[in-house]
Amino acid sequence: MWKALTAHFGSTRSTLVLIALMAAVVMIKPAYWPLAVIIALLSINLLVAVALHPAFRRQLPLLVAHLALLVLVVAVAAGRLLSLDGRFELTQGEPFDGTLLDRAAGRLHVDRLERLSFRHEGFEIDYAPGLRRGATRNTVTWQDDEGRPQRGVIGDHRPLVLDGHRFYTSSNKGFAPLLRWEPVAGEPQLGVVHLPSYPLYELSQSRTWLLPDGREAWVMLRIDEKLIDPEAAARFRMPQQYRLIVRVAEQRAELRPGEALALPGGRLVFEELRTWMGYRVAYDPALPWLLVASLLSPLALAVHYLQRMLARREAADLPRAGLADG
Repeated sequence: MWKALTAHFGSTRSTLVLIALMAAVVMIKPAYWPLAVIIALLSINLLVAVALHPAFRRQLPLLVAHLALLVLVVAVAAGRLLSLDGRFELTQGEPFDGTLLDRAAGRLHVDRLERLSFRHEGFEIDYAPGLRRGATRNTVTWQDDEGRPQRGVIGDHRPLVLDGHRFYTSSNKGFAPLLRWEPVAGEPQLGVVHLPSYPLYELSQSRTWLLPDGREAWVMLRIDEKLIDPEAAARFRMPQQYRLIVRVAEQRAELRPGEALALPGGRLVFEELRTWMGYRVAYDPALPWLLVASLLSPLALAVHYLQRMLARREAADLPRAGLADG
């Protein structure tokens, strides 16, 4: 009975049932643990099939192909449980401190972002006519494992890799007014406002910022020039003619860098205008295994079928050779 049960579990029919069950879970509710259980059963199913069928052991390429499929299945499961995908923003000159705006992490992921650090130094982006965004060239600086300063350029598809974490730029970027609150009593405090992404929200460059005392300051960047011509090739650049409109309660002012708005309890200084960049971080320790398994499995199958084809051709040539000898 045990032998029959084992043979049934290692059959192709069981494989198809498990694959259908996994597809149903993915379509209905792709939760981690149901997928992990199904993938574990698929792995056992494949191991049982390899152990029961002598053909796998006699034909090495076929065995390698199925073992590569097993590695692929296990790597997918491990990746889902250990992976991290997050988003954050950095002002020009600001170091990354591990804080994310949003994140999606596997149940077994161990967060190590606080130990990773790099600094956003600025970016360049070319635009084709029609505001078609080209490649992002984003400069970052960091220290390697030996403490030596490093500098590099990353982009949407060219990551900075730190301890297996891959940091990419995103399409979100814009301008960031740097503000300083100088209270009548106390130490000055710096703050930065990330205005909506530019040029996507070119006509909505405003946002609310909270003063340290809890009051709301509404700020809007008024640009008095055309930065990116939609009819011609252009590059993202800092404006030369601009003003920062600041409104707190009934008080309003149009400030240039270095100017301030006097308020009850202190004054709000517009220090300078910088840029900000949106980043994406991805971590999946199973990616190298996925790559190797996805390449090895079809290669092994190709070798297997090539051997079978050559064997059939040799078998077909044997009778002809016998007739020729006769």
